[in-house]
Amino acid sequence: MGIFSRKDKTPATTAASSVSGTTLTAPSGHYTIDPAHTTIGFTARHAMVTNVKGGFGDFTGSLHLAGDPAGSSATLDVRMDSIDTGNADRDNHLKSADFFRTDEFPEMTFRSTKAESLGGDDYRVTGDLSILGVTRQFSIDLEFNGAATDPFGNERVGFEGKAELLRSDWGLTWNAALETGGVLVSDKIKLHFDVSAIKNA
Repeated sequence: MGIFSRKDKTPATTAASSVSGTTLTAPSGHYTIDPAHTTIGFTARHAMVTNVKGGFGDFTGSLHLAGDPAGSSATLDVRMDSIDTGNADRDNHLKSADFFRTDEFPEMTFRSTKAESLGGDDYRVTGDLSILGVTRQFSIDLEFNGAATDPFGNERVGFEGKAELLRSDWGLTWNAALETGGVLVSDKIKLHFDVSAIKNA
């Protein structure tokens, strides 16, 4: 998710780049997303009047940070049967053939193809998002929250991100009509990310 740098053989350093007169400082290196301190969540409109929120509990990912955001890259693999909306019946429906068909398509994947600075601590990462065997271009806007060394000696970076998608673009079309008009589940889904990643030794 965007800000992620290319893999190279040079030593990891803290590098600076200038974009629109603003100096950006990012800790270069290779990182692994820490699932214990990372949230991948979503929000969908239900019955046209309220929001249902959920997330995924089982995922892996990596970031590669460089001073030049254009050299950045990221990967993310999400186990779809780890979906959790706080309601077992709803979760089972989402795993079923009506939605994610997790028996046939167990993972959702993202592979970045481009990262860019939007100025300040804001970035955009674009890549290939695959769901249900359908791959489409997808962009995520992120804010760099900073870098720190935790009490256990791990060098960490943090990002917050958001994005929107139309689930129908990936073949997720199940719905039910409401008597009052409209549909049960919105096509537009809002995604939110709170990412903590640990620098590889």
